[in-house]
Amino acid sequence: MPLDLTNAILLPIDMQKAFDGPPWPRRWNRAVDSTGLLLLDAWRKAEKPLLHVRHDSTEPGSTLRPDLPGNGFRDGFGPQGDEPLVTKCVNSAFIGTDLDLRLRRLGADTIVVFGISTDMCVSTTVRMGANLGYRMVLVADACDCFDLPDGRGGTIPAETVHAVHVATLGFEFAEVLAAGDIVEALRSSEAVAAA
Repeated sequence: MPLDLTNAILLPIDMQKAFDGPPWPRRWNRAVDSTGLLLLDAWRKAEKPLLHVRHDSTEPGSTLRPDLPGNGFRDGFGPQGDEPLVTKCVNSAFIGTDLDLRLRRLGADTIVVFGISTDMCVSTTVRMGANLGYRMVLVADACDCFDLPDGRGGTIPAETVHAVHVATLGFEFAEVLAAGDIVEALRSSEAVAAA
């Protein structure tokens, strides 16, 4: 069955510079930027709505504080023109923001999500979106996350953290697709509209 993106909105989450350095641990997906930009470019060309999400931390030592360079968007990921921005200070993009109101005003029923990090802000937003009744689509290859301590002196590799969270989200909260699937669906809908 073709992927229906008629009332879909793209939601890039926390594609910010801070994640490239300390104190953040090792990330695994070296293609996160190129894959995310491919998706973002195709979405813009299809002239579909999108909302950018940025984490504006209120924690004193955070590299994501608004007054620090790390708060800025990674190259190519900031809003262009009048593209809207939602700022948050917790994991979910729905908490303390007007995201749900904006989505409902746009008539969105499907939210296509990617960003950093898979297991934290992306996962929390996907779970809440599903609980609020939206059809959630997780673009797994345009997400990234970090090595995490296992609580016993060891480390859980970022690849494992990502795989487990994608599996959980796919089982209960979202349809899991690759960026190429979304790009192809956008091209197909454009071809149908032009015919």
